[in-house]
Amino acid sequence: MRKIIHVDCDCFYAAIEMRDDPRLRGRPLAVGGDPGKRGVISTCNYEARAYGVHSAMASAYAKRLCPDLLIVPGRMSVYREVSAAIQAIFADYTDLIQPLSLDEAYLDVTASEACRGSATLIAKEIRQRVQATQGITVSAGVAPNKFLAKIASDWNKPDGLKVILPHEVEAFVHDLPVTKLHGVGKVTAERLKRVGVDVCSELLPWRKQDLAREFGSFGERLWQLARGIDDRPVVVESKRQSVSVEHTYEHDLPDLVACLAALPPLLDKLAERLGRLDSVYRVSKPFIKLKFHDFTQTTLEQAGAPVTPEGYAELCTQAYARGGRAVRLIGVGVRLDNAHSPMGEQLALF
Repeated sequence: MRKIIHVDCDCFYAAIEMRDDPRLRGRPLAVGGDPGKRGVISTCNYEARAYGVHSAMASAYAKRLCPDLLIVPGRMSVYREVSAAIQAIFADYTDLIQPLSLDEAYLDVTASEACRGSATLIAKEIRQRVQATQGITVSAGVAPNKFLAKIASDWNKPDGLKVILPHEVEAFVHDLPVTKLHGVGKVTAERLKRVGVDVCSELLPWRKQDLAREFGSFGERLWQLARGIDDRPVVVESKRQSVSVEHTYEHDLPDLVACLAALPPLLDKLAERLGRLDSVYRVSKPFIKLKFHDFTQTTLEQAGAPVTPEGYAELCTQAYARGGRAVRLIGVGVRLDNAHSPMGEQLALF
């Protein structure tokens, strides 16, 4: 039996904007384009959703629904950075990670020994770490397959956790509306309703061949989902662009000396993660990230710089000079290229 976690950030872009500017909290907020220039909403917070605003909606229409809606432009570089930091947390628990977008991913933790092998405890710990290090909340679903895990992650949003144990699958799916099934859109839902199907239990009397006759190739999938069956594997990205490790410190590091002293354990963990990579990857350049106590941050990378403790110490010194104040987070990593040189040669540098 597999243990799958689906992690989904709560109103991701809007959450980051509210994190970085607390004045935005508690009011209807959306990230998107200018209403006067045919802009579109990318995401919005829950205060805006109460007015019917949602992603992919025209910004002008969203303003009509909610005249007090504040629409701010997106900052994709910031969102990508937060996403990468969350992905790095996932990597502490499993290598089987399938990102679906910047703000959600599947994790297969079946073989993970973290948290005594408990997928529920792993999900709880991930949620706690994301909130502590990134200042935003995520919801998670834990189940024996991807289909159920994704539904579960949406069950107690925002900032929620839903666990579906193997022996609970049949009862959970029994009363599940068919509109919750992956692949059932508006048209299919209407067709199902016309034949008297509103919840999954009403699909159970149907034979597989009858569903195929009525709904084509999707019919067999309907037959499986109505029984909670989903054998799709968690598909790991075929090409990684970087590997990194970062840590947020309970107490700010007061100066450069303290930052340099904090590097060795981070580099040890980075070397461990590199050791799990396929040999087709080659390190192209090292990088370091510092987040200062006031949440400003800087990232410094340098092609040709040595991937050694001394090399990272030099990068850290240069990065620290950009802020010159107490540091709350340090990240170290490498950019990757596809190559045929053994990764073992790269690891020897550590």
